[in-house]
Amino acid sequence: MAFMNTKALKQFLALAETLHFGRASDECNISVSALSRNIRHLEEEVGVDLFSRDNRTVVLTREGQRFVKYARETTSQWNLIRHELTDHSDQLSGEISIYCSVTASYSFLFELLNRFRQVHPHIEIKLHTGDPDKAITRILDGNEEITIAARPSSMHKGLAFAPITKSPLVFIAPVEQQPNVPTTSPASASDWERVPMILSEGGVSRIRVDDWLSEQNITPNIYAQVAGNEAIVSMVSLGFGIGVVPKIVLDNSPLMDRVQILDVQPELEPYDIGLFTLKKSLKNPLVEAFWALV
Repeated sequence: MAFMNTKALKQFLALAETLHFGRASDECNISVSALSRNIRHLEEEVGVDLFSRDNRTVVLTREGQRFVKYARETTSQWNLIRHELTDHSDQLSGEISIYCSVTASYSFLFELLNRFRQVHPHIEIKLHTGDPDKAITRILDGNEEITIAARPSSMHKGLAFAPITKSPLVFIAPVEQQPNVPTTSPASASDWERVPMILSEGGVSRIRVDDWLSEQNITPNIYAQVAGNEAIVSMVSLGFGIGVVPKIVLDNSPLMDRVQILDVQPELEPYDIGLFTLKKSLKNPLVEAFWALV
């Protein structure tokens, strides 16, 4: 593909991330009409529709989803070569994107970013927060350069991992007695099967809970499957059931006084939390610089 205006690519990425012309135009400091015009020009240059849009919604087309990876790689390479050609100092500059959960953002990232900014003040961090179960997928899909997440039992061969800490994975219950929700660990498989459970929709936590239930010959009574560990703590605190979360989430939750950790044996395998990136991304000096913090 011929050289393309990097500003147009950055505007495309802003719209791809927000799926909202107003928010994307604010982020890019241009008018909505100018952004819309530039996206149309980009689509004409590429030869396909990158977005499907009407008066209410904006979504990426299949081609647009593939183009996100190209746009990120191109802007990243542009920032690197521009730095190499024009900056003769020892200071790195440019932009890297990081994705993590809200809990990870203030449990780990604050301290990491504080140290990173002191050493590399000219590198801009673009931070996205959301469901930790989507973190690795966002790396593999090229949506982010670095994520903080729990290490799965088996890892994609293209991923690099740098451990930060371990966190127990714990069963939690409400402090106050609720109908059908015990405040102590169920004694038998039949007792467990009567307890409503609130579990993650997927990810490392759900896999380990499912394995534990299978090993104990328990058919769970699943009350709700939710995205995000913070939501599990909230629902348990309200008395809807027993949940499973990493202890670090509970330690940083404003609702920690309204839930309790159950003494469940055998214990679940703990979370191994750390940084993820693509192995090939470690050739990027900006990513390598952040990686060196760990």
